[in-house]
Amino acid sequence: MSVTMQTIAELRGVTKTFGNVVAAKDLNLSIGKGEFLSFLGPSGCGKTTALRMLAGFEKPTEGQVLLDGEVVNDLDAHHRPVNMVFQHYALFPHLSVFDNIAYGLRQQRPRVDKQTIATKVEQALETVRLGGFGPRRIWEMSGGQQQRVALARAIVNEPKLLLLDEPMAALDRKLRKEMQFELQNLQRQLGITFVLVTHDQEEALSMSDRICVMEGGSIVQVGSPRELYDMPRSRYVAGFVGTSNFFDATVTDSAADQITVRLASGQKVHGTPEMPIDAGQEVCVSIRPEQITLTRALPTAEIALPVTIQNRIFLGEHTEYLARNEALGDFHVLVPRQAELNEGTFNAGEQAFVSWGEGALLILEK
Repeated sequence: MSVTMQTIAELRGVTKTFGNVVAAKDLNLSIGKGEFLSFLGPSGCGKTTALRMLAGFEKPTEGQVLLDGEVVNDLDAHHRPVNMVFQHYALFPHLSVFDNIAYGLRQQRPRVDKQTIATKVEQALETVRLGGFGPRRIWEMSGGQQQRVALARAIVNEPKLLLLDEPMAALDRKLRKEMQFELQNLQRQLGITFVLVTHDQEEALSMSDRICVMEGGSIVQVGSPRELYDMPRSRYVAGFVGTSNFFDATVTDSAADQITVRLASGQKVHGTPEMPIDAGQEVCVSIRPEQITLTRALPTAEIALPVTIQNRIFLGEHTEYLARNEALGDFHVLVPRQAELNEGTFNAGEQAFVSWGEGALLILEK
């Protein structure tokens, strides 16, 4: 988040327990006005609990939740300038699309007149590209259209904060990708702060300005998608945000900007440290599959390792290979389509070589 960006919501030392279970622990996070932020992590990591505390559905056991600079711990959900889109949309099946969207407006006090409601509902429908669908019944709408109705219902009250709890989990892959673009466009168009909860790393990477990675109820790293992908601070983040290969190694030389480590295969390689590391320390080396080059001929690179191809998966734009080095074990290599057309397809059992360029390795604590 830019240092000049205005804060719209904040968690200060927030902890939430359910009996003896700690669902969220000492959460500290500022969310910027107009930002698209995602909570990312596996089931049970605390991301939905954090979202529900922002919404007002849960009260923190300790700490403070702030909206627009005011503590709202004791403010009920329906009094907060926040709306939420649920995983299963929570639409009323017996109501029309129009009445589903108008429901929140009709609960406002003082009452909103019918003409204003009609105007706002139609504007919301146009925003989500469902103009003219007001008379339809919910059961007549496709899954993607139902999600848009849920979004229209959420934005019609013009909330300061829109919370999205895995809203695309029920959609197929193609429709999910389409809706990712829809959500990005909608967020830019409205200027509303979006906070998304997801366990899908691709979803978070593709849509977010910043991602808050959680584990065991705690925040482990917050940053832009590129920062988290290129500069993870731990093996957990490197493995959860994208795909990475990990090798055990021992530090032989340590400097502020570069560390030399010895792999189990005996080769010494250079990498970028993400924290101070001393010589002699056991570390974890991380390298992304797309940063590894696979060839039949011995490359001239500083590091070239012989491998045996174990398997391959064709994924259209690239092919994923599982390669095995006798000392390092199995690891993944992503070969772009054009590179594979030039080199030819590798078959299971075939001998080959892998190499990588300078700066491809990250050195992480074990």
